[in-house]
Amino acid sequence: MQMKISRLHPSAVVPKYAHGPEEDAGMDLCATENVLLAPGLPQLVPTGLAIELPPGYEAQIRPRSGLALKHALTIPNSPATIDPGYRGEIKVILLNLGKTTYQITAGDRIAQMVIAQYTAVEWVEAGLSESERGAGGFGSSGR
Repeated sequence: MQMKISRLHPSAVVPKYAHGPEEDAGMDLCATENVLLAPGLPQLVPTGLAIELPPGYEAQIRPRSGLALKHALTIPNSPATIDPGYRGEIKVILLNLGKTTYQITAGDRIAQMVIAQYTAVEWVEAGLSESERGAGGFGSSGR
């Protein structure tokens, strides 16, 4: 499937699959600026990219597992959602959960983007049918 993308910054890197779409669900997103991530302070990291998604699709922005494991970097609103109507720059909220600062350098792979289809719903107010679980929530399975 082809989708439109626009580079808003000369050093922006078009996202790609590291091992191809047959093996990877996510495409790497790269930073276009140097950003110093202090522990506990979320920062917006620009990618220099804007995309046009067709109706019924979203882009999910997710943490990179290597950055999470090795440097305790995460995306606090993960997965972040880019809606099909948004045409602005993709910026990634990164949070350093570690104890020391971490330097993001322009060109670093900072997140991954997964394009996903979604189903739009229209709610109908009505009585709900019975189920075995009912209103059982947290811990209702016995663990």
